[in-house]
Amino acid sequence: MKIGVNVLNFGPGTDPGALRSWAQTVEGLGFDLLMVSDHIAITSDVAERYPAPFFEPFTTLSWLAGLTTRVRLGTTVLIAPYRHPLLTARMAANLDELSGGRLVLGVGIGWARQEFAALGIPFEKRGRLTEDHLRDVRTAWADTASYGDRSIPVWVGGNSDAGLRRAVRLGDAWHPLRCTVPWLRDAAVRLQEYADEQQLPMPALAPRIALHVTDEPVGGAQRPAGKGTIDQIMDDLDQLRLLGAESVVLDPYNGDPGETRHPQKAWQALATVAAHFYPPRTGPEQS
Repeated sequence: MKIGVNVLNFGPGTDPGALRSWAQTVEGLGFDLLMVSDHIAITSDVAERYPAPFFEPFTTLSWLAGLTTRVRLGTTVLIAPYRHPLLTARMAANLDELSGGRLVLGVGIGWARQEFAALGIPFEKRGRLTEDHLRDVRTAWADTASYGDRSIPVWVGGNSDAGLRRAVRLGDAWHPLRCTVPWLRDAAVRLQEYADEQQLPMPALAPRIALHVTDEPVGGAQRPAGKGTIDQIMDDLDQLRLLGAESVVLDPYNGDPGETRHPQKAWQALATVAAHFYPPRTGPEQS
């Protein structure tokens, strides 16, 4: 199972130096995937949660590709209706090629009504627009004369039943966000049922979970996966592996934009997970 990190590409403490440090930390600790999120028009509903500056994901990942060598790069999630599908297809294909085949394209339908309005996109049609977008992107990639023979993994987000069905039809993986382990266990059963109904393969599981390390155990049926003591978090990761998760993305953002000014706490949490998840290196390469 691969472990990724949702890097904070927004907020008052985020600038090129901070993004560089995030990338170096994630790759240096041995994580497999670095992902960023997506907003274009920082309207008031977006700014309340994710204030400016907000670095656009394709631009940011292209720059970070030149600062890293191994870690995969992805979006969690690109809001599909915000860009023309041919633009998405071209930027994704170019980024994948320039980074040496390291891109993972996570997509979702979006939630910010004011941002949709600012971009002139009908909010109520975002689900259908996303599905049309994904089909068009795959068609563009299949045009080898223009885009090359791309094999970019597409992760489809969405915790609703519509999101599960969309992942079955159009995704290589289902990418739910911030859930509990019991909820994900039940949802995985529904995902298999939807795949069987449509006579399609079940997509891989690639959830994004919280990362909040506590000194004392966190109880309750609604405890989010990834929140608790390091032992609880490692058990969550083990349970997700047993469910068949191929990748898990850790999200260290706890909702306060001020956190972006002090990323050291998040980096320490990541270092704690890395120390428990990745075995220490031994052998001649240490000499």
